[in-house]
Amino acid sequence: MEEHRPRRRWIYGVYALIALIAFSFFLSYVRTEVQKSIFISIQGSLRLRDVSDQLHRSIYKKIQKRIEDSEIVRFVFVGDIMLSRGIDFTMRKKGDYTFPFLNIASTTLSADITFGNLEGPISTRGKNQGSIYSFRANPSAVRGLLFAGFDIVSLANNHMWDWGGDALTDTIDILKQNNILTIGAGKNETEANSPVFIMKGNQRIVFFAYTNLYPQSLYATGENPGISRFNEEEIIRSIKEETKPEDIVIISLHWGDEYKTESNDFQKRLGRALIDAGVDMVIGHHPHVVEEVEQYKGGWIVYSLGNFVFDQNFSEDTSKGLLLEVTTKSGVVEKLEQKEVKMNKDFQPTL
Repeated sequence: MEEHRPRRRWIYGVYALIALIAFSFFLSYVRTEVQKSIFISIQGSLRLRDVSDQLHRSIYKKIQKRIEDSEIVRFVFVGDIMLSRGIDFTMRKKGDYTFPFLNIASTTLSADITFGNLEGPISTRGKNQGSIYSFRANPSAVRGLLFAGFDIVSLANNHMWDWGGDALTDTIDILKQNNILTIGAGKNETEANSPVFIMKGNQRIVFFAYTNLYPQSLYATGENPGISRFNEEEIIRSIKEETKPEDIVIISLHWGDEYKTESNDFQKRLGRALIDAGVDMVIGHHPHVVEEVEQYKGGWIVYSLGNFVFDQNFSEDTSKGLLLEVTTKSGVVEKLEQKEVKMNKDFQPTL
């Protein structure tokens, strides 16, 4: 029995060596996966973003700046995002639901708050409401919004009811599960018409969102899902009741005339009335083309940001849009920079 013991010790040594090598490979794998993904914790909100090393570094810079300048808030605003139809076909063909945002994510991730208009529901449920232009995106499309760093999206647009209440409800749930806030629609009347409050350091940002392109029958009522109620008097009353002078107040409006590069008289009158009521920025979309940007009494009216991700490459105007980089400090807009984005043949926006 004694002569077999050294052999057993040798075998145990081999086992230990194999285990050590396996553990080293495991650590290497974990390190690689961590390098691919970064968890960002800002004020208790934990969020996963799959990013390249370049984006990795930009996010760390963003966090450091937030720590240094708690009173400064950096925004990125973009226009219409449609993840159905030709965009869905391209994403499935490429096998990548982040594909539309690959060329722009380093910019959208660089902001404290990134906002866009989500043109259509994200769901597998619902009933087509009859339009030949009914949009409904695959739930996997939310990966692209998360990858690009969207913090809040407006649902107050003329395509959000394309597949009815079930699809709208799914959209809210899917976005919420991925820590993306929604504004301008809800599962009930209160949710649809309530503003969204975001705290960044000591600064409170208040978002509202509406569209004048829906019949009243599709407004949320009672416990029924729907879109926010568009009524100018009620909107102005809500702004005055829900906000404070030191807040940054932003209202998203889906309005205007399709394919018109200049705002109409209704937009001008309403936009200025909202600034008079205490709004700092009016962010417009729907025309699918860029309209003018106006500074009015210390506030800003962006009449239309145009398309951001959309399969409308039939003209030069519909193949481009505006991306706004806005910096505020202590509740005041200090800088607003307009950057043109163009969509390539695969509908990817690029600066």
